[in-house]
Amino acid sequence: MAISKADLRRIALSFPESNEKPSYGKPSFFIAKKFFTRLRDEDASIVWIVGSVDERDHLLEMDPKTYFITDHYRDYPSVLVRIARIDKTMLRKMLERRFRAIAPKKVLKEMDAVAAAQTKAPAKRKRAR
Repeated sequence: MAISKADLRRIALSFPESNEKPSYGKPSFFIAKKFFTRLRDEDASIVWIVGSVDERDHLLEMDPKTYFITDHYRDYPSVLVRIARIDKTMLRKMLERRFRAIAPKKVLKEMDAVAAAQTKAPAKRKRAR
């Protein structure tokens, strides 16, 4: 169930415009120039920025075994996620949500157009009898 550093790196870098560079002296991931996520070796967690402090507090209350914060994150809409408690599918969904919040609009528009084209089935015509 737990994800590895390699899983995090592969999944984070699979998003358009993603890149890896240091943040707080640690390997981190960015979308264009915006912070995306990073692994915290000191407590085997990832940093996940959410929509609001209220949302973060809800996650902390809902599942304190998975989500937690340190004093550094107390005033920010960020939550730490224990990697031993999530799988690759959950990680991808979490990062996709963050990606959609920070990705350049042009990239999102292109992605959504491709996804829409892939899901459109050819219209079936009914024959007149």
